[in-house]
Amino acid sequence: MKKILFLPFLQMRSGHHQVAEALMDLVKKQLKGITVKKVDLLSYANPQLEKMITSGYLKWIRYAPETYDLAYKKFFYASTENEQSFKWYHYFFLKKMEHLLIEEKPDLIVCTHGFPSYLLSQLKRKRKFDVLVLNVYTDFFINNVWGREEIDYHFLPSQDVKAELLKNYHIPEQRMIVTGIPVHQEISQKTMSKKRESRSKILISGGNNGLGGIVKMLEKSKQSSQSDFYVLCGNNQKLYDDISSWRVDHIKPLPYISSREEMNQLYEEMDAIVTKPGGVTISEVLQKRLPVFVQSVLPGQEEINLQYLTNKGLVFQLQQKNSFEQELLSILRDPHKMNGWEQSIDAYQKGIEIEGPTIIAEIMNGILEHKSLMPASHGEQSKVYHFARA
Repeated sequence: MKKILFLPFLQMRSGHHQVAEALMDLVKKQLKGITVKKVDLLSYANPQLEKMITSGYLKWIRYAPETYDLAYKKFFYASTENEQSFKWYHYFFLKKMEHLLIEEKPDLIVCTHGFPSYLLSQLKRKRKFDVLVLNVYTDFFINNVWGREEIDYHFLPSQDVKAELLKNYHIPEQRMIVTGIPVHQEISQKTMSKKRESRSKILISGGNNGLGGIVKMLEKSKQSSQSDFYVLCGNNQKLYDDISSWRVDHIKPLPYISSREEMNQLYEEMDAIVTKPGGVTISEVLQKRLPVFVQSVLPGQEEINLQYLTNKGLVFQLQQKNSFEQELLSILRDPHKMNGWEQSIDAYQKGIEIEGPTIIAEIMNGILEHKSLMPASHGEQSKVYHFARA
């Protein structure tokens, strides 16, 4: 029985955990004779430290976003080498990672966060272990924490990131594949156009913690007669209670939705979504071909995601000068803008080199069998991969 160890970071619900769980469920459903396990290294090393860091992180981005943004870009997105960012706790976590590998004895390690990937690359560089490692990225860029050259395989979000790794780090092409940011298999591709109704249905999401100034944004839409709003409140009970207290029929708060099947159905019913530019949520709605509007953005990762997404024409950024609803509807009703958005979606999806979750499972199985990924045909974009002995 072979084992795949998945390594996100921190316990709080995040894209790192969502991608790990999507791949774990895929492996369990598609592959036989393989066990999967997910471990947060920080909780493994020190549970109290993990709780303190998670609490501090959430407070930092909520109450001092400017300083968080400066710190993130200085230490995690600058051109400096990542070793400079981790001097004081480098040795402690390397030892903890070694202990974890000895205990778990995995055949393949899947990193969905940069810090475990960084530690594993350091151990590989020192020849401390020889287990295969796969990076699966959860944003539309790669910060300087991630291990690169020492990592065996890379599931990449876009052709742009693949070109960056080829040019700047000379990673062999057979070790990389553009999968997009993986989403759960229950979030299906949209197969038919939704029949347009007289009233638009708009989904509003602030992430699992309900962040993003949603109450202020919706204040001007209490008297709306053109749209119905469905607000994903996540774990933010105060947001849910505030919107419920309005007793407005066309603004409906929704509690945390754990069922991906239910979430998939909700996407199917919507005409657009207003959300933050988190990697997993954006990837889900791009797969559903649901127009994406960004009204607020968290500092750090999301700002960098937003820059990429707007440059590629994949999302619309609301200007917040007037009613966000009027701005959103004017875009949805503009054939020129919507045609341009459709073309941007087509171009992005054309760059993804595989099609469907079954192929991802086959690729992971091939990696477990110590094979390398080779495109079925060289010289042109291919969506079919076969396996060749490394």
